[in-house]
Amino acid sequence: MPRLAVRLIFAAIVLLFVSAPIYAGNGSAVEKVDDFTLTDYNGKQHRLSDYKDAKAVVLIFVSTQCPVSNAYNERMAKLHEDFKARGVAFLGINANVAEDVANIKKHAAENKLPFVILKDKDNLIADKLEASVTPEVYIVNAKHEVLYHGRIDDSRNAEKVTSQDTRKALEEILAGKEVSEARTKAFGCSIKRVAKEAKKAAS
Repeated sequence: MPRLAVRLIFAAIVLLFVSAPIYAGNGSAVEKVDDFTLTDYNGKQHRLSDYKDAKAVVLIFVSTQCPVSNAYNERMAKLHEDFKARGVAFLGINANVAEDVANIKKHAAENKLPFVILKDKDNLIADKLEASVTPEVYIVNAKHEVLYHGRIDDSRNAEKVTSQDTRKALEEILAGKEVSEARTKAFGCSIKRVAKEAKKAAS
């Protein structure tokens, strides 16, 4: 087989693995989120308990480099726009080891992401919540109980969405109802974690 053809086939295989989404489990076993403090890209600290007066807090694990997370930038901004005036707080969390604060700030500005984005250094919060992909959503109440965990909706392609899971969950929460589908299967790029050896050395 010609060398060029081999290279093209190899490139196609690599592209397939890079772009194919990874599916998280059908909801983690985490039922409550311990209070935590993380710093945003401007150096300001945020505690989860700072948002105790919100009717719900949406935690979204995001990435600057993941094509699946980036496909949701407009939809995440729209969710924030539609629900912020209704008492819902949004916190983005970036736990990817290779994505630094300067990169996160630049990415947020370029993609017009209006909500706070926190840096989860050493992916400690991602580990506690058993988060595995970007984007991945957790909705908690004032007691930090997880009311919903899973995907934003059911398709990376906005034109093919048939189930707006996060939006539906928020509407049910604001209406005082129990979330009808509290766990869905999140999909996206895997969170790039700190090596276990480095994490042990830092602790």
